[in-house]
Amino acid sequence: MVHFVIEAVEAAPIRPDAFRVNERGTGSRQYAPKMMLALLIYSYANGIFSSRRIEKATYRDVCVRYLTADQHPDHDTICKFRRENETLFAEVFLQVLKLAKEIGVLKVGTVSVDGTHIAADASKSNNVRYDRAKKLEERLRTDIDELVKKAKQADGDDPDDDGKTLPKEIARRERLLKKMKQAQADLERRAQAKHEAALVEYERKKEKYEERQKGEYRGGHNPKEPEYTGPEAKDQSNLTDDDSRLMKKHRRAEYKQSYNAQIAVDADGSQLILSRHVTNCASDAGELGPALQGIDPSIGRPTRGLADNGYLSGDAIERLENAGYDLYIPVTSEDGNNERRYDYRPPREPKKKTIRDKRLLAMKAKMEQDEARRLYAKRKQTVEPVFGIIKSVLGFREFRLRGLEKVSVEWSLVTLAYNVKRLFALQAAATS
Repeated sequence: MVHFVIEAVEAAPIRPDAFRVNERGTGSRQYAPKMMLALLIYSYANGIFSSRRIEKATYRDVCVRYLTADQHPDHDTICKFRRENETLFAEVFLQVLKLAKEIGVLKVGTVSVDGTHIAADASKSNNVRYDRAKKLEERLRTDIDELVKKAKQADGDDPDDDGKTLPKEIARRERLLKKMKQAQADLERRAQAKHEAALVEYERKKEKYEERQKGEYRGGHNPKEPEYTGPEAKDQSNLTDDDSRLMKKHRRAEYKQSYNAQIAVDADGSQLILSRHVTNCASDAGELGPALQGIDPSIGRPTRGLADNGYLSGDAIERLENAGYDLYIPVTSEDGNNERRYDYRPPREPKKKTIRDKRLLAMKAKMEQDEARRLYAKRKQTVEPVFGIIKSVLGFREFRLRGLEKVSVEWSLVTLAYNVKRLFALQAAATS
């Protein structure tokens, strides 16, 4: 495996400007960028994610010592290289897929799409509501004023004190006050972005309504322009990682501070990841388009897309089918991803929903055909094992970085490491 990683990185035609290195020309001699890249890929492919553990592996692991030529980058250098080289990981991700296509193990045709919740590097107990943050800000300001008065009285009583040093309790409350103000600002920014998205949707509905009034059928309601009301009292912000969200897998699962990691996997045999992205939206409803359209055209264009019921959206289906994608999505849970129950509690009667959307009715009729069911059966045996390997074999169950941008970089590295390991296995099987 280590020889394959080194040869793959060396053979990849990587642009020199894709690397982010120290341009100042100061400090110790820099490590070779390709060596650092190979070190990260090999470490992630073998379940070593912490920069400190990777540093230790350069001393303890014979394969890693061979890869680094017995050099030992410190954990800060490793973490900085990982954090700042998103463009590099994306380029190598594409080069690995092109290599797979050249050796004949990748033929882009049918693609399975799925997502999974991966824990963020933050605790759900660090969430604060908007109304609670405002109350805590007022209380902290009062407490700080009282502590400052006590500190001044104590300074006056002590002739040896210069009166400029604040107690640790005041400094601690000032840090917490800063966090409360930041949480409110984040929630207000989030509410403003939500309002702007609602305005775009309003303009779309208004234009559609006006076009309908010109035709024979003039029904429907005139859409009402949304008003900006600011954050709701129940809106929450995490003090450790504001980009992460509280998510749960299903209605009986517990809430966890997580991100939603998405992948599109080749369902025609190779099980290589063709595209990947991360979102902080718990629902998969709007992620089918980015997953399918995120596949680089240079490796091929998928003809079929398989996704579970969570991706069901009439607008997304219409948009993607008009773009030429043949989609297979079950309209109800009974059509495909039916959740099994081994529970002592009696099952609830499901609420029967009447489907009126013509696009969903057409998809439901399509999924009732035997050929569609046969094709859809590929989904769970292609994309779900990939998540099983990433979580159980590689052991990646929690992000080490914080913030959506940095988390996306780490997910790119994880999927790149998986593809390299999978390609190594495919090549070994082909030559044996």
